[in-house]
Amino acid sequence: MTNTPDVRNLLNFIIRFSTWFIFMFYVLLSCILLFSYNRMQQSIYLTSAGYVTSGVYSAWANVTGYFALRRINADLQERNALLETEVLNLRAQLAEAHTLIADTAAAAILPGRFDYEAAAVINNSTRHPRNFFTITKGAADGLIPGMGVVDHNGVVGIVNMVGEHTARVVSLLNETQHFSVRLKDSPYVGSLSWRGGDPDVAYMEEVPRHVKFRTGDTVVTSGYSTTFPEGIPVGTVLNRVRSRDDNFFTLKIRLASDFKTLGTVRVIKDELKAELDSLNSHDEASGR
Repeated sequence: MTNTPDVRNLLNFIIRFSTWFIFMFYVLLSCILLFSYNRMQQSIYLTSAGYVTSGVYSAWANVTGYFALRRINADLQERNALLETEVLNLRAQLAEAHTLIADTAAAAILPGRFDYEAAAVINNSTRHPRNFFTITKGAADGLIPGMGVVDHNGVVGIVNMVGEHTARVVSLLNETQHFSVRLKDSPYVGSLSWRGGDPDVAYMEEVPRHVKFRTGDTVVTSGYSTTFPEGIPVGTVLNRVRSRDDNFFTLKIRLASDFKTLGTVRVIKDELKAELDSLNSHDEASGR
């Protein structure tokens, strides 16, 4: 039988390095015997193997984790989108709830005699001594000059001029405008006006000196006009300031409404306004 060259070369290789093969065999056999029948060496082997294995697993986890980042990021983006959607929905629901609460409060304050017309603000100013804003309702919606205007926080102005489908409102932030107000828990009436500058602050004047108040007390409309019913919020007391008349004092008021962000307002309709205005005009003409 003739050997092929490959077999002959393999045999020559084994013969040439047979000493090394025998050596490796005895080393492997010695290790097996050593670690199999000696507890200390076995413990060392298992500990070392554990370190090596954990290192391999850690490296593998890092590699697979890196390649999984794109999927994880996409999942996070989806979750963020869902959360943002929920936030937007909650904001919309809160806005609707505030509107319903305001509508319910208005209905409770204005039974029968009063009604209101919702409108959007389309033009507004807060930086001038005499500020106005424009709303999207007019004569076609039953608006007439002199009607009071509020938002969900409180008083914001009085209708000044009326077009067919729009109206101009004199803002509370107008130095020529005065409002009849009182402290919520007091029967004494004062006059509220804006002095320019800060759009968040107005002043309640002509408050009798004996009237007691505290910082944070609520200021509301007095109801002594056909413009606003009684009890609509105007602001809260900040502190007392110097008055021109020693018999009265002046209160600095933080306004309830944010005039820089006016969006939706309500125009108050008084069914008795024309009749009461006529009577008031008659009284003035007769000198009373």
